[in-house]
Amino acid sequence: MKIQVVIDNQSYTVEVENVHSRPVIATVQGERFEVWPEAPDTEGAAPIGAPIISVPDSGSVSSALDAPTSAYGGADVVSPLPGVIIAIMVKPGESVTRGQELCTLEAMKMKNAIRANRDGVVASIEVNIGDQVGHNQVLITYAE
Repeated sequence: MKIQVVIDNQSYTVEVENVHSRPVIATVQGERFEVWPEAPDTEGAAPIGAPIISVPDSGSVSSALDAPTSAYGGADVVSPLPGVIIAIMVKPGESVTRGQELCTLEAMKMKNAIRANRDGVVASIEVNIGDQVGHNQVLITYAE
């Protein structure tokens, strides 16, 4: 399915392979992203095929993004979009599993959960809370 999205007066083409798979694979302007929608509660659940979002107490919208690997051989987690790091949930030496939340990136007043793209051990955290990061900037490095 193809969707046309407008953000800050800029139009993006988003192609979603299967909204029922986990992670959802979305291609934006030719770049592939894995998206981990948060599970709805049983009351007031969204209809099948509807996007699932949560609105935290702060009033911003939260989406979950699985960070793509960088060109460095898959040993790094990189930022899927520019923003500010507002939380880091892991430490160097910690084992993580695919889909586990690693950090939170705020972009355009939206909180994005950056999740592990594979099982592994965190080698280093390359950012601090409050850091402004760019698209494809290395956030976390896995041990080989």
